[in-house]
Amino acid sequence: MNASSCSFPIACRVWKSSIGRKLIVALTGLVLVLFLAGHLSGNLLVFVGRDAFNTYAEWLHHLLHGAGVWIARIGLLVAVVLHVAATISLTRENKAARQPYAHEATIQASKSSRIMIWSGLTILAFVIFHLLHFTVRVSFPAERYVDFNELGEQRFDAWKMVIDGFSNPLVVLFYAIAMTLLCSHLSHGVGAMFQTLGVRSKKSAPMITAISKGYALLIWLGFLSIPLAILVFKFGR
Repeated sequence: MNASSCSFPIACRVWKSSIGRKLIVALTGLVLVLFLAGHLSGNLLVFVGRDAFNTYAEWLHHLLHGAGVWIARIGLLVAVVLHVAATISLTRENKAARQPYAHEATIQASKSSRIMIWSGLTILAFVIFHLLHFTVRVSFPAERYVDFNELGEQRFDAWKMVIDGFSNPLVVLFYAIAMTLLCSHLSHGVGAMFQTLGVRSKKSAPMITAISKGYALLIWLGFLSIPLAILVFKFGR
């Protein structure tokens, strides 16, 4: 597409540039990394109890008069779509430009990229499923999930919804697969993000690699602890 015929010429120029797409991958990756840390912190309140978790859920749904949570949902979905689309575009471009006598390191990088793409697509499918399941509440009609706050006002019982949702072994299996792929993605992607943003150097590379792997492990253990506690150890049931 010609940038002059584009409705958003700056965006088109950024997208047509490989550097621009790498920046899109890095910046959307940063958004997702920060979101995961915040989302995990909130989710772990499920272990504190029904009142704490439902108060947190109620606060989220009333943030900015109810608009805040939708801004976050739409922003997250846009970030994931842009992240996956830019990654696929860059990988296809690199594949087209690759010479048949490519070095072994290049071949290894290509394999890693292909894994990143498939894990990214699976994560995108998971985000959509997760939004439908726990956010749009396709499986959890509001009239079946009622709780009351300290003022005696009725509110949605998000805590019970999580308990019921993760009581299904198939849901837990899909969740575990998606989180494992996500954290595999993170263990490589966080380091690549730092490199694109110009933070990674030869000297800092070992530390950044350790941070990437440590962060991925923390996210994996944190998110999986909830469904496993519910399904295996019958927490909340």
